[in-house]
Amino acid sequence: MPSTATTATVPAGTAAPAAPRLDFALLAVAILSVSLSAPLIAATVAPALAIAFWRNAMAVGALTPLAAVKYRDRLRALTRREVGLAVAAGALLALHFGLWLPSLRMTSVASSTALCTTTPIWTTIALRIRGHRPPMLVWAGTTVACVGVVMLTGIDLTTSSRALAGDALALGGGIAAAGYVLLGAEVRRTVDTVPYTYVCYSTAALCLLAACLFSGADLTSYSGTTWAKLAALTVAAQLLGHSLLNRVVRALGASVTSTAILLETPGAALIAALWLGQQPPALAWPALAVILAGLALVVRASRSA
Repeated sequence: MPSTATTATVPAGTAAPAAPRLDFALLAVAILSVSLSAPLIAATVAPALAIAFWRNAMAVGALTPLAAVKYRDRLRALTRREVGLAVAAGALLALHFGLWLPSLRMTSVASSTALCTTTPIWTTIALRIRGHRPPMLVWAGTTVACVGVVMLTGIDLTTSSRALAGDALALGGGIAAAGYVLLGAEVRRTVDTVPYTYVCYSTAALCLLAACLFSGADLTSYSGTTWAKLAALTVAAQLLGHSLLNRVVRALGASVTSTAILLETPGAALIAALWLGQQPPALAWPALAVILAGLALVVRASRSA
């Protein structure tokens, strides 16, 4: 998944302490890790829903010893409201994966990742519906990003109806991620990262397991190479990428981290081009640039608010 949700740990506009060089180095590693997500998914020979399930289930397995030993008391102390919000966030995370991962098999990695990283647009709209009044720069950035989205879907429309359907799924994944971000931001006010992610990932895994069983997706008949790619996806995107973003966001601030996360889109596209040979149409790159510019304006406005 594009990892914008991790920036919720520090509210936009909050001054962050001076960040050491180590944090910038860790941020670069985190961006590279999450950029591997979409190409790895596209290259993994397994049902999309099964990949989504194992990505979360393996992460839960890796977090279980830490949660059971170091955070056991904090998990027990979670209030009913905190658990409810974390569970709801996990359900939306499952929906995000359930929509986004299939889109990677229907459209290009570049288009799918770009459309899925429109999450800040839908977050801004949701905040406005809730009564917040974002600065005009936020609306300007949202409009610019939407123009980029139209450019991308128009490109895929000239390619095939299947690619257009993949774009729609990716866009839906971005909308689901917006709800995940908003709920996660609320939970993280009072809950540490590990307890929150443990409950959230566990819920997502259970929801995706139910979806796999309902759809009849194969969960086990994979080659050793496929299992290795699933493990790499879990370590790189789900654990290493997310964990490092949560590690540096307190020092770098939400705005810097959010802006850097936008590099996942061109990063994933570059990796897909080099590894999978997915060369997008020439007009796709200007569309990606427009989306990134719009999202950068949104982040800049949030920082100055």
